[in-house]
This record gives sequence, C-alpha cells and structure tokens, in this order.
Amino acid sequence: MEQQQFLEEHVFKGLKSAIASNTEPQVHQFNQEDFKVLLERCEYYGIGIYTIEAFLDGETYGASHHEDLRKKATDSAWYEKAFSTFNHTQEGLMYTATYKVSLKLLARY
Repeated sequence: MEQQQFLEEHVFKGLKSAIASNTEPQVHQFNQEDFKVLLERCEYYGIGIYTIEAFLDGETYGASHHEDLRKKATDSAWYEKAFSTFNHTQEGLMYTATYKVSLKLLARY
C-alpha cells in the first residue's frame, strides 16, 4: 500500500474535504471540525505531520512546521498546539497538512 492510498482509506475516510489545488490532487483542505478528527486519527496511527497550513477565504493565512516547535513530526503535541493556536486566532479556517506514513505502518496494511 502506498502512503496516499493509506491516507485516503484510513485517515481521510468519512471526512469532507475540498481539493486544495488543481495541480496537486493529493492535497485536501479540511474545515476545523474535520481537521480535528484527522489529527486524532494521525495520532492513533502514529503518522507524522510535517507542516500545517491554514487558509482563510482561499488565501494562505499561516503555516506551522514541526521544527518551529522543535518537535518530531510524529509528536502530537506540536500539531495539536499549532492547530489550537490557529483556532484561537481566527474562525472559519481551512487546513491542509503534509504527512509521513512510516513504511512499517504501510507494510501492515
């Protein structure tokens, strides 16, 4: 199984997403509620998140990277804090992220 297939079948399943870009069909945007569920699923599976990018009305609002908080990509503390910070500064944001699914996890599925 490849990373994108795993994400589609196990992490994005049942969530409403909008395609973020016509040039990159694998990039999905999620509203606040669905992105929170997505983060919980990433924590459950041990999926790394390198970057979270927030959008407001289709324009980039901000981005946070795991290295900004000096944490490993798989440390849920960094992405929960970044998500919380975005939510407290602005309502109605849409979110995208870059992920890393380990080869060991992919081999199990």
